[in-house]
Amino acid sequence: MSLQPISIQRNHALSGRTLRRRLDKHQPGPFSIQRIATCLGLAMAIGLGAPLSSVVLAQPKFEANYDESKVPRYQLPEITDAATAEAKDFPAAWSGRRAELLQVFAEQMFGTPPSNPYELKFDQTDSGLSLAGKALRQQWRVTVSTEHGNLPIDLLVFTPANAKQSVPCFLGLNFGGNHTVALDEEITVTTSWVRQNDANATDVHRATAEGRGSAASRWPVEQIIDAGMGVATAYYGDIDPDTDDEFQNGIHALFPEHRPSAEAPNRWGSIAAWSWGLSRLLDCIEAKLPQIDASRVAVIGHSRLGKTALWAGATDSRFAAVISNNSGCGGAALSRRAVGETVGRINDSFPHWFCENFKQYNLNENQLPIDQHQLLALVAPRLLYVASATGDQWADPHGEFISLHLAADIHRRFPDKLDPKTNLPVKRVGYHLRDGKHDINAWDWAHYIRFVGQL
Repeated sequence: MSLQPISIQRNHALSGRTLRRRLDKHQPGPFSIQRIATCLGLAMAIGLGAPLSSVVLAQPKFEANYDESKVPRYQLPEITDAATAEAKDFPAAWSGRRAELLQVFAEQMFGTPPSNPYELKFDQTDSGLSLAGKALRQQWRVTVSTEHGNLPIDLLVFTPANAKQSVPCFLGLNFGGNHTVALDEEITVTTSWVRQNDANATDVHRATAEGRGSAASRWPVEQIIDAGMGVATAYYGDIDPDTDDEFQNGIHALFPEHRPSAEAPNRWGSIAAWSWGLSRLLDCIEAKLPQIDASRVAVIGHSRLGKTALWAGATDSRFAAVISNNSGCGGAALSRRAVGETVGRINDSFPHWFCENFKQYNLNENQLPIDQHQLLALVAPRLLYVASATGDQWADPHGEFISLHLAADIHRRFPDKLDPKTNLPVKRVGYHLRDGKHDINAWDWAHYIRFVGQL
């Protein structure tokens, strides 16, 4: 199986064969960064006298690097160990190696989830037609309960109203509340804490009905329905508020004994919590939504929720496909390149996203025992799509592509899976580089729809 970009817009077009030929020589090891940049054709935007104990040193202002000549030389950790690489039965050998990598990512980056018992309850709160009768709209309340309390998560689902059988479905979290996804007055306005956002019509961290449909460009529901697929989403703040509150709220409040701390630096941060929540939403789909084929659910996310989708896909093999849109540092981009957003910057800006252990790699990326090409490899042999944008150098699209290229080698070692409609081998790995800014739009979705259509 070859790594074949689904599409690379405009002047960024290279055939999969040409791209593969130019990059094959760049295996893990010291990278010739400028050589790869040229091959890809990416344009990279370019108190005196006081006692020592009382001196507070000012932190230097962070300045992102976009200059390929200033990327530090780095040695990437191998995805496979020698025994796995040489095994006659690679799929069986990969299972053990995959478990090892998954544990290291949990311990050193995302954090381990609690093992305490919990209960789930699924209650349908609404059902009706939407999009002028094209779509069946359903709203479900997924309630997670422990001895410490209950947490409701509102799940919004659209499926084709005229579908004769269960359909594949995209599942992802949204940034502003389910009511922002579509102009449908029946969608419940979230009552959870939200970030202030004029575009989403928020009022002192509360959502308002004026925000209906404000994120519809990121969720082209009609486009998905017309393709014969479903889409399901929940507000990420229902699961865990995206704020550094010392993990006192959201899902962390239901597992207080498992909050991250200096004494317990390997416990889950918010990204791991959001990912865990996606799996609970999949539980609801499996149990209560016959309109959706639960074996053909693609987990998708943009930006920080792209990081979330990747970790959800790594930890829950029920997801048949994993889609990362502009996920950058902590997502698809290689940490060791230190281009755009870095490990240190992300931990300083969002200290609640990852576990405490991850902070020891601030300005120290080469000491990481893992890197993101290994995270992408954890999806194999399921479908994996990574997308970048030329105007999003903060997310290091170059580093995202290199990471995917290396991870694709694991996919190649599995036997071909045939598309039931064409009887041709499924393209397990997809990529595109879109002109434009940090965003997700209908053009991106057109490629995701085509890719997931192979399921």
